[in-house]
Amino acid sequence: MPLDAKIPGGPLAEKWDRHLFELKLINPANKRKYDIIVVGTGLAGGSAAATLAELGYNVKTFCIQDSPRRAHSIAAQGGINAAKNYPNDGDSIWRLFYDTVKGGDFRSREANVYRLAQVSNHIIDHCVAQGIPFARDYGGLLANRSFGGAQVSRTFYARGQTGQQLLLGAYSALSRQIADGKVQMFARREMLDLVVINGQARGIVVRNLINGQIERHDAHAVVLCTGGYGNVFFLSTNAMASNVTAAFRVYKKGAWFANPCFTQIHPTCIPVHGTYQSKLTLMSESLRNDGRVWVPKNPGDKRSPSQIPEAERDYFLEEKYPSFGNLVPRDVASRNAKEQCDMGKGVGKTRLAVYLDFADAIKRDTKAVIENKYGNLFQMYEKITAEDPYETPMRIYPAVHYTMGGLWVDYNLMSTIDGLFVMGEANFSDHGANRLGASALMQGLADGYFIIPYTIGGYLAGAELPDVSTDHAAFKETENEVQSRTDKLLAINGKRTVDDIHKELGLIMWEYCGMARNNEGLEKARNLIQQLRGEFWENVTVPGSGKDFNQSLERAGRAADFLEFAELMIMDALARQESCGGHFNEAYQTEAHEARRDDENFCYAAAWEFSGGDKEPQVHKEPLVFENVDLSQRSYK
Repeated sequence: MPLDAKIPGGPLAEKWDRHLFELKLINPANKRKYDIIVVGTGLAGGSAAATLAELGYNVKTFCIQDSPRRAHSIAAQGGINAAKNYPNDGDSIWRLFYDTVKGGDFRSREANVYRLAQVSNHIIDHCVAQGIPFARDYGGLLANRSFGGAQVSRTFYARGQTGQQLLLGAYSALSRQIADGKVQMFARREMLDLVVINGQARGIVVRNLINGQIERHDAHAVVLCTGGYGNVFFLSTNAMASNVTAAFRVYKKGAWFANPCFTQIHPTCIPVHGTYQSKLTLMSESLRNDGRVWVPKNPGDKRSPSQIPEAERDYFLEEKYPSFGNLVPRDVASRNAKEQCDMGKGVGKTRLAVYLDFADAIKRDTKAVIENKYGNLFQMYEKITAEDPYETPMRIYPAVHYTMGGLWVDYNLMSTIDGLFVMGEANFSDHGANRLGASALMQGLADGYFIIPYTIGGYLAGAELPDVSTDHAAFKETENEVQSRTDKLLAINGKRTVDDIHKELGLIMWEYCGMARNNEGLEKARNLIQQLRGEFWENVTVPGSGKDFNQSLERAGRAADFLEFAELMIMDALARQESCGGHFNEAYQTEAHEARRDDENFCYAAAWEFSGGDKEPQVHKEPLVFENVDLSQRSYK
């Protein structure tokens, strides 16, 4: 099957408006005839469910947590991008579009990225109308700050709680629709498989995480908003419940998976401090507005930061990238921090950290101003490390954060399975090989509020959708498959815990498919993963029963999927013999140690098709055509 992205014709700036006119519409009264399942209640899922219900559709929404308010979107800190140009510093829709394409190292679709920039301004207006408490300047206008990869201030924020405030806005809209009876809310459910009938997504099978009951749910279309797969590395900034299961199960049902090796390493995280950590904590990229990143000039210098004079400090990002300084994109900042530590200039007990210093900002602006901007972030850092960042520099180190890869979708956000739409971090569409900071919230809300309400209507209006119910044979077959996997996990009765095996997988992935990769290491990792997967299915222990609350069983199912998915990531990394964004193959770098692309051979999105059983997946290539920007070597100097 050829990849058809369904990108509209015409000039770039007119594609979306033209497409809106060409999409088929559904009469308002007829929308009541359609049932839509939305899986996930973060920014993408919550906004989509609320908006679709507002339009009149009957929506069932599924939440793995006990409340939509606990979706991982709540953890986003620094802000959300939009091209409002309130600071009058030269921003525009075109500049946001270009910065995003360049930030992704020219590995994203022009049409999708331009649409994202277009609707970004609508998001801000909508959220202000919802009452989101964005920061404001002295005159009462919405304030902006800078983020990496841009030379303008376009990031709207609510202190260090932007994700939380935006999620509460979407949740309030969703709650209204629940109260009106237009949305059925199913909390503490985990999607375990997709039901496909006549090539169309017609429902899902879920497990009730409280009582263990397997449930069937039917619909005319399914919208997947289940986040990213960063926890394949075990340690990441993601919530512990974040997983790949829903996306990987639909991949096995025929939805192609695009660019799985594109993972983002965030440069501003609290370093690993022990072997018993379950996750890592992010320090917002916004801190790089005022914090200065540095290391001692002399390798092995173990003095405290206060004892190191200014002349013996290396502000390496400011020196190497004078135009962008500490606000270079995340992949660039992360690799440079690693490089400094590899040279023996790391700080802290593990020597795997660099300083983020606010002394100059406090001296310039006063402690009160810095506290007003970042107070809750400083408080969080002090609670975790027992160090006061007002008095001593923060210690930070890169960590796994976001995944640019995801299920392949066309311009309408529909996967290769008819009727299965994928939004937010679960799809691959907008960020290329590296996401710019503050663009995740932008994409999630753009997809949910302003794109899916139109495109799903176009699909439903033009599709033949015969009546089906959960009594259909396909539902019974899928439920049996789910139950069989559960029974198999419970029957192993080995000696190693799920977390023990998952941690080993994470170490393999971080070592060989993390910030830097090479062919030899990737091949080694693939063999190690295959061996570890065999060990899992022979020697894992999953206590308890499938008939009740059992978190060990939950984690086992997710780890089993990670063990298969990790090999797909390795295969994708091996197939892409170039460096771009977060995919840094050491054999392909410039003299300045920057990522070196190969546009002649790899200017495409790689979409992987499951071939069944133990067969190798098949890769399909969607050429990326750049008609409005020039393919050039990224430079932030």
